[in-house]
Amino acid sequence: MRVVVIGGLGNFGARICKRLSQEKGFEIIATSRHRQEAAAENIQTAVVDIDHVDFAAQLNGLAPDLVIHCAGPFQGQDYRVALASLGCRAHYVDLADGRDFVAGFVTAVGPAATSAGRFAISGASTLPALSSAVIDSMRATITPVSAIDITIAPGQHAPRGVATLAAVLGYAGQAFQWWQDGAWRTVYGWQELKRERFSFGIRLAAACDVPDLLLLPDRYPGVRTVTFRAALEVSVQHLALWAIAICRRMGLPIPVTQWAAAFDRIGTWLNWLGTDTGGMTVRIMGTDSAGQPHWRCWELVARENHGPEIPCMAAVILAKKLHRGDGWVAGAKVCMGMITLGEFEHEFARWDIRTSESNS
Repeated sequence: MRVVVIGGLGNFGARICKRLSQEKGFEIIATSRHRQEAAAENIQTAVVDIDHVDFAAQLNGLAPDLVIHCAGPFQGQDYRVALASLGCRAHYVDLADGRDFVAGFVTAVGPAATSAGRFAISGASTLPALSSAVIDSMRATITPVSAIDITIAPGQHAPRGVATLAAVLGYAGQAFQWWQDGAWRTVYGWQELKRERFSFGIRLAAACDVPDLLLLPDRYPGVRTVTFRAALEVSVQHLALWAIAICRRMGLPIPVTQWAAAFDRIGTWLNWLGTDTGGMTVRIMGTDSAGQPHWRCWELVARENHGPEIPCMAAVILAKKLHRGDGWVAGAKVCMGMITLGEFEHEFARWDIRTSESNS
């Protein structure tokens, strides 16, 4: 199967290419805007620019069976990559974390996917693919779910990538909605500061705008609260983002998205203050078998800078399922309920990523 990875030499794309190149039956082409060499000999490269007027023709010339789109940030992107992929009669998967992008995906891309007889999947990443798989698994013992709280805590030493930082900076201080106590409430990016406890330590965490905030209230009827925060390891970095968010919230015209590369360099300088350990928690509240309110917590711990492998796993799993012939009905979907927690755990084992569940 011929797989074209858009942004295949970037932080996440290169990991997907390397992982799929270890499987039989895949021909991998990593694309970038400028000609570069791939790290592995069995990965081809090609120059493709999603913003070029001839992008669709460039992609069609590669004759893909599957296109995996990793070239973020997805905030503000349109659906040209998905539509061009379907125009090539290729299946499409993306790692989108942009709330509006994922929310509008099915409406914008669905007719083209159905017409092409192919599937198009958005959000094949940590959120919402993994988060929803965790919640689906824990719901077996807690029902109905009344509250969901998710926190991601990257390790300081893990590569960040300029696109990821641009996305993070893009919503600092910007207003968005999250579902709290049965109503939509306005919060601001990198505000709502609180301390979160992980098995590897305590970190500051702040609100971030992600697709789950919109998708999970619909997926789990009856849930009254859905929150998401990110917790950086180095507090001075976290507080700097918090302060920038306050300035933007006050209306100061700070062009922070243009600072992504500088922030990436500064983060590297601060690595001596952090570690190679990151993690994630998903907490759900519901009612146990005795009818009592009950919190259940799932925790993931990734050491040795393996945390960035996690956002890549859903795309890898979907590509393998497609290659095996585990197809889906043609059309566009958000990646929820398509991958089980057990399938993720098989990938976790490759990287010695540990998970556990407890009452919290």
